[in-house]
Amino acid sequence: MIAVSACLLGIDCKYSGGNNRNEKVIEFVKDKPFIAICPEQMGGLCTPRNPSEIKGGRGEDVLDKKATVISNTGSDVTENFVKGAVESFKLAELSGVDMAILKNGSPSCGSSRIYDGSFSGVKISGEGVTTALFRKNGIKVISEDDI
Repeated sequence: MIAVSACLLGIDCKYSGGNNRNEKVIEFVKDKPFIAICPEQMGGLCTPRNPSEIKGGRGEDVLDKKATVISNTGSDVTENFVKGAVESFKLAELSGVDMAILKNGSPSCGSSRIYDGSFSGVKISGEGVTTALFRKNGIKVISEDDI
């Protein structure tokens, strides 16, 4: 079973209210069992919502309470991102997910790069909160760039 970022499937759950529809991802999963997830919505955030970035580290640091997730208005949304990761993992575990295709760059779903926390468009190596939790629990995570 594969978990897929809902935005990559064309579901309007992106922070801006739109999506990141990716035809290669859709084609890849069309004949495979999959579930769609949006950790940010599962963490209680609305769509649209203010963009957020990890400040002071990466996804694993957020899980270890060494970094935070902050919106561009300065609101601390760490609790929402951690809850979204946990709820997404529960769903993945119940569904027998062993692989995930998650949106790179996202503070939840980034698998190899995330924004640096300055809201300046600078990307750094690292993973989002949900990706960190999935990998910690043995779920392989790739991005749309890997398809």
